[in-house]
Amino acid sequence: MTDRDLLFMPATAAARLIRKRALSPVEYVDAVLGAIEKTQPTVNAYATITADAARAEARAAEQAVMSGKQLGPLHGIPINIKDLFSTKGVRTAHGSAILADNIPSQDDILVTRLKDAGAIMVGKSTTPEFGHKGHTDSPSFGVTRNPWNLERTAGGSSGGAAAAVAAGLGPLGLGTDGAGSIRIPAAACGVVGLKPTTGAVPYEQTSDSFFNYAAAGPLTRTVADAALMMGCLTGPSTLDPWSLGAPGHGALPPSLISEDLSGVRIGYLSGMSDCGADVAANAKASLAALAALGAEVEEVDAGMDWIAGAARVMYLANLNVYFGHHLEKWRDRMDPVLVEWIATGSRANLVDFRKAQMARSRLYRGVQKLLESYDFLVTPTLPTTAIPAEAGKTVDALFNRGWNAFVYPFNQSGNPALSVPNGFGADGLPTGLQIVGRWWRDSDVLRLGAILERVQPWADRRPSV
Repeated sequence: MTDRDLLFMPATAAARLIRKRALSPVEYVDAVLGAIEKTQPTVNAYATITADAARAEARAAEQAVMSGKQLGPLHGIPINIKDLFSTKGVRTAHGSAILADNIPSQDDILVTRLKDAGAIMVGKSTTPEFGHKGHTDSPSFGVTRNPWNLERTAGGSSGGAAAAVAAGLGPLGLGTDGAGSIRIPAAACGVVGLKPTTGAVPYEQTSDSFFNYAAAGPLTRTVADAALMMGCLTGPSTLDPWSLGAPGHGALPPSLISEDLSGVRIGYLSGMSDCGADVAANAKASLAALAALGAEVEEVDAGMDWIAGAARVMYLANLNVYFGHHLEKWRDRMDPVLVEWIATGSRANLVDFRKAQMARSRLYRGVQKLLESYDFLVTPTLPTTAIPAEAGKTVDALFNRGWNAFVYPFNQSGNPALSVPNGFGADGLPTGLQIVGRWWRDSDVLRLGAILERVQPWADRRPSV
């Protein structure tokens, strides 16, 4: 096996080889760290690289294998952790100069769960400052670039995690998604990204647990790897009230256990937003492939208000509340986009904010009503392939060209939403298909994504970087 084959091997396959003593965790981690070192000047996917700790953990992982100890499902598998998650003894800067010296005293619960499953953290992946926008750049670390074309954006805010997985810099990444921040970079970089049902994976970072619309979830090269990670991440936390009543991430219905999709109803939200001709063609080709397996596919023009204005009010007002107090001291070292958005958010009043919250309730009810008629809702993930990397430096960075038009509504509604690669655009860059399911049916969207992966395989495609 060449190093390149090893770097692009799914985590499921690597874990199996490690358990059989056919793959050394030490050699695996060394290969990943070597690739990170080579690509860091170009792709720039990592904010912090934990090489010494990763090699020590790999040696311990190998000894555990040779000693016949019980192994976790991710034993010996390299993983990147987005630099918004607390990691014990490892800088967690949130992409900001403000927290450049922040060394947490304990791990986030999800980091703990991944480590308990045997994963080996090779570094903290890049995020824009406090994860505020759909592109990954920051005055603190520069620009994270798309491995398929270094002139294009990796998306964001989990852009480092997606770029790392796409470039073979570890098969797994842990990201966050408050307005598309897992799915945007997944589509831009040609990988799998799942925003789980709100509460399926506990999210302890939010400042407002009860109003939360963000989620943590996996970024991987294959749907099976995403499912493998989800099995390690789910479960309640007393610090996340949404997670306390979670029934798991859903049992598979018989209709999805095989590739016979007879009776499965899919609603294609064709009128939700404009998109490029190549993106639309790839979406329709994917739907045709699912229809050929028996799925009933209908175009749905729901006539819904997707609350773009209200969602923007909530998002920007929250940025002001969460981070506005930093401006007096740190304005000149903060991302100018974040500074501008905080200023915009400061102009929202309580009536504006409450009206936006009520609009969110209407959107939630409208989405759930649609899912009474359909098992899944489907859209393109992004309206275009990855746009220029420098686009993230403008004040309209999150909203330019309707960049997140297809994704943010399902943060507001809380439904599970999966982005899977579904082809390449006219410029040779990846496109993505978004699959939305009913609350707590995360396994359903993963299963439908896995079926699409089998009938339209993509994981054999690798960026030249």
